[in-house]
Amino acid sequence: MASNFLAGRSQPLFTSEQHFVVGGRIKAPFPKNTEQAMFAMGCFWGAERLFWELNGVYSTAVGYSGGVSPNPTYEEVCSGLTGHAEVVLAIYQPEQISYRQLLKLFWESHNPTQGMRQGGDVGTQYRSGIYALTDSQLETAISSQGKYQTVLSDAGYGDITTEMVLAEEFYYAEEYHQQYLAKNPNGYCGLGGTGVACSL
Repeated sequence: MASNFLAGRSQPLFTSEQHFVVGGRIKAPFPKNTEQAMFAMGCFWGAERLFWELNGVYSTAVGYSGGVSPNPTYEEVCSGLTGHAEVVLAIYQPEQISYRQLLKLFWESHNPTQGMRQGGDVGTQYRSGIYALTDSQLETAISSQGKYQTVLSDAGYGDITTEMVLAEEFYYAEEYHQQYLAKNPNGYCGLGGTGVACSL
């Protein structure tokens, strides 16, 4: 029930509008030739860097989604009382990179079988998730899960626990989280894949 979650706030947290690394906008309006995708793969610092380094990705941002509390702070999300996951928003150019290629990076760059954790990072905010922006994205994501589960099972891994739903509101994380590993080159990155290739 919503009464079990923190109230959040009516106003969004402050962030700049420009990407620290690639220079594109991290807030709408975005160029007309772009689409958006949203993924949760544990701590969002390293995950965001993976996406901004891809050719065809116009821009990225980190934030919170999949929960209840509006405009939460990082501390509130870490309390487990907002329901949100740490997510990466990727704004990409589909004529240069496909949604399937983004999914391939997603599946290969973390362990999607760990439930409410990713490596040593434990909590609901670190869960694996694909938050689709369209029905087509959701269908493609579900199909890709089935294919990746087969090869993961063959490699001895358990069931994929990735949450796959149509996206709800994306709430921007605080300014210091945006492009964190570019601002802090020696910062923490806990990402670790399974080593199992995903063929899409």
